[in-house]
Amino acid sequence: MKTALVIYSLDGNCAYAADIIKSNLNADLIRIQTKDEKKRGKAARFFWAGGMMFSKRNPPVKEYQFDPSVYDLIIIGVPVWAGSPAAPVKTFLSQTPITGKKTAVFVCHAGGKGKSLDILKSYLKGNIIIGEADFLNPAKNNEEINKNISDWANKLKG
Repeated sequence: MKTALVIYSLDGNCAYAADIIKSNLNADLIRIQTKDEKKRGKAARFFWAGGMMFSKRNPPVKEYQFDPSVYDLIIIGVPVWAGSPAAPVKTFLSQTPITGKKTAVFVCHAGGKGKSLDILKSYLKGNIIIGEADFLNPAKNNEEINKNISDWANKLKG
C-alpha cells in the first residue's frame, strides 16, 4: 500500500510523531510549511497561531509536490491550535482536494484536542477515514508515547 504522510508541525510534536509513523508504514513525507516560516519564540508562536485561528485566515504555504492520485492511503497530521487543527492544513486542503481516498488523521496537542479531529475529518468529506488519533506531547519521547504512535500506525496497515 503506497502511503503519503502530510504534516504541518510548528513546535516539532507532529514532526516527531510523523517520523515514527513514517518508519512503521514506509510512507512518503510531505511537509507543509508556511511562506513566512520564521524562528519565533514560544510566546510569539502562540500569538501568531492564535491570530491565524481567530482571524480565520488561511496562511499561504510554500510550494510542495503532492499528487493524491498515486497514494492508497493519505495520513494527515497537524497540531491543535485553539481547539482546532492548525490553519496551514486548511490552506493545503483547499489547494489540493483529496476525494475518494482512504485517509487517516492525527493531531498533536499539549493537553486539549478540542474539536480538532472532528473539524479535520470534516475537511476530508468524500473520503473513507480509517483511523484517527490524538497524541499528547509526543516529542517528550517516552516509551509509552512512542508505543502508542507505533501501535496506531500499525493498525492502519489493515
